[in-house]
Amino acid sequence: MFNHIMIGSNDIERSKRFYNAVLGTLGAGEPLHNKASSGHTRLFYRHDGSTFCVTEPINGEEATFANGGTIAFKCNSSEQVREFHDAAIAHGGKSIEDPPGLRDSSLGAMYLAYVRDPDGNKLCAIYRIKQDR
Repeated sequence: MFNHIMIGSNDIERSKRFYNAVLGTLGAGEPLHNKASSGHTRLFYRHDGSTFCVTEPINGEEATFANGGTIAFKCNSSEQVREFHDAAIAHGGKSIEDPPGLRDSSLGAMYLAYVRDPDGNKLCAIYRIKQDR
């Protein structure tokens, strides 16, 4: 359904350090650097058919995060969720909501961790535990 997700950053180098570490836990490599025709820097992380982008706002205004918005990254294990969370905290992110752990809902059992990146964007690492139903 999605081609890419793009968020803004007020400090592209700080974001690069953060996302290199966090997305590296998922297997994403170094981002493709792009200079927009406006001169603004953009980072494109490509992995497993998806693209996650970070950009300096092209309109020259301050980057802001979405109130109520969350970007969720699919993980392959509860250990990978924990690695994602720990990498985020070690690189300037902030742990939010409940500590990383198992959640049971009408959607089934999931292992989740929520963090905010240094610009305030809300991220989720999620591992859906397969159950026989």
